[in-house]
This record gives sequence, C-alpha cells and structure tokens, in this order.
Amino acid sequence: MKATNIVWHPSKVTKEDRQKLNGHKSVVLWFTGLSGAGKSTLSVEVEKELHQRGIRTYILDGDNIRHGLNKDLGFSAEDRKENIRRIGEVAKLMVDAGIVTLTAFISPYREDREMVRQLLGEKEFIEIYVKCSLEECERRDPKGLYKKARAGEIKGFTGIDDPYEEPENPELVVETDKQTLEESVKQVITYLEENGYLK
Repeated sequence: MKATNIVWHPSKVTKEDRQKLNGHKSVVLWFTGLSGAGKSTLSVEVEKELHQRGIRTYILDGDNIRHGLNKDLGFSAEDRKENIRRIGEVAKLMVDAGIVTLTAFISPYREDREMVRQLLGEKEFIEIYVKCSLEECERRDPKGLYKKARAGEIKGFTGIDDPYEEPENPELVVETDKQTLEESVKQVITYLEENGYLK
C-alpha cells in the first residue's frame, strides 16, 4: 500500500547554502556502459582526484548498492528500471546535500537514464558513456560474467542476450579501450573544469 497522507517538510538550509559551504557545485556524474567497460575503475579514480582537490564526493556503485538498498531486486527489465529509479532518487538527495555524486551502473536503457536526468535540475546530470567494445569487455571479463553468460549460466546479460542502448547525446564519451586510465580521468576532470563545476 502506497503512502498518501504525506507532505514535504522544507529545510531552512538550501542546496545553494550547502554548495557555498562546500565551495563547489553539486552534480551527478552518471557512468554508463557495458560490464567490464571500466565504469567502477574510472569512477574510483575520478573520485580520488576530486577528493585530493577538496571536493566532497560519494560513489554509488552498482554492485555495492545491490548489497543493501537494492538487494531485493533481480535483473529483469522491471527490476533494472526500479534499480535505476532508486539510485536516481538517492543521487538527487546527494545533490541536494551539496555533494558530487559518481554513479557506476550499466543502466542499459535510455529511458531509465533519461528518467534520472529529469529528476535532477538543469546541468546536475552529466551522462558519461564509458565506451568499450564488447570484444574488449569480454576479453577483460573481470568478474567472469561474460564466460558464464556465454555458457548459458546467466540469462538476460547485457550485451549478450539483453540489449545495451548506447547514449545518443551524452555529455561525455570516454573510450576506455583506446586510452589509458590516466587519460580517461583527465578527460572527465577537464570537462568538469571547463564547464564550471570545479573552481
């Protein structure tokens, strides 16, 4: 049964107040791409660089979130949608708290990513397509999931028997099969600098 008799209770401290206290804007860096493309690796290194610059950050990682908040969800299209909806709502709270939030989720469906974009304010959602060929992702196979999917042990695996819908107009495309991790981190940081997110 859904809650009905609820009213939003406002705070006397605004998002802008928190951003001013932190000394930087808050935004969601949404890393999307195939399993093995390097989303988590890249988000961890970008967060490290931002932290060293005194930026308040937090990572929401796909596997980590499924250990707690979303442990009741599977990988059907409906569960994937709910997974992303919940993450979008948490990310929105993080932005309101004045934090730069990095999310690393396959998030295979354009409609779901657009839903999160619409949740947030203008210029608060930066879609980063971590682009890597399926062949390279399978070669890397850091969790052994492609091998299991090819053997039929995992059904509905993105890129094998479930689709990945590439972003059509992402703010950033990082090609992790063509550049080093250091180059990829620099690309993200440079984007943030050039677009006024970092002072």
